[in-house]
Amino acid sequence: MGFMAGKRALIVGVASDRSIATGIAEAFAREGAEIAFTFQNDKLKGRVTKLSERLGQNVDLCYPCDVSSDEQIASVFDSLSKEWDSLDILVHSVGFAPREQLEGGFTGAVTREGFRIAHDISAYSLAGLAKGALPMMKGRDGAILAMTYNAATKVVPNYNVMGLAKASLESCVRFLAADLGPEGIRVNAISAGAVKTLAAAGIGGFRKMLGYAEKASPLRRTVTIEEIGNTAAFLCSDLASGITGETTFVDAGSNIMAMVFDED
Repeated sequence: MGFMAGKRALIVGVASDRSIATGIAEAFAREGAEIAFTFQNDKLKGRVTKLSERLGQNVDLCYPCDVSSDEQIASVFDSLSKEWDSLDILVHSVGFAPREQLEGGFTGAVTREGFRIAHDISAYSLAGLAKGALPMMKGRDGAILAMTYNAATKVVPNYNVMGLAKASLESCVRFLAADLGPEGIRVNAISAGAVKTLAAAGIGGFRKMLGYAEKASPLRRTVTIEEIGNTAAFLCSDLASGITGETTFVDAGSNIMAMVFDED
């Protein structure tokens, strides 16, 4: 029996087998959690239902959800509440900015509309999902988890407005943690290192970012979705019952480095 046995989790953000959300789902399933999923659109529905089936989950617990729509968020929890009488875990693995926002210098790339979209989908959606999940999570000593990146506090070339959105997301984690703590709900974030995902492929110069991460990190490598998933399972389990409002780095240690010298 795994250390998440008896837990019910909703995971938002699976896009492919390489998604960080997929690594989290695999770790949750291995540790005994029951999992529901959302999918962004019909194109991704098949991928999500296949993952649910592969992990031995109920494929009927896969719901459409465009997180930019309050109506769709409400519909997810309305539908889920008809199947489950409670929810223990909410995982937010969502981030998006228009592609042109993720190339070149910040000042030249940023637009009012790009800024709005990035913050709405990447940051506000955490608050929107938490609001929707709250009625099902009350009294459950639950956990909410978001995915962030070191560009929330450091300048990363081409990441541009997404860095600002991740900073907003991390602040949202802290405010939610303070607000929902009296309900027994913990809220944390994982700051993952560079990982090859569909979302990352849209960032200009991402291959160079991967190469730098391998050189810059103390472990001299990047991380895997499995490693991120293992940390997520811990943070969302009772093993982490005293941890809330925190950002945990899973990046092979690259965040601690101020500069990197070429090795002889």
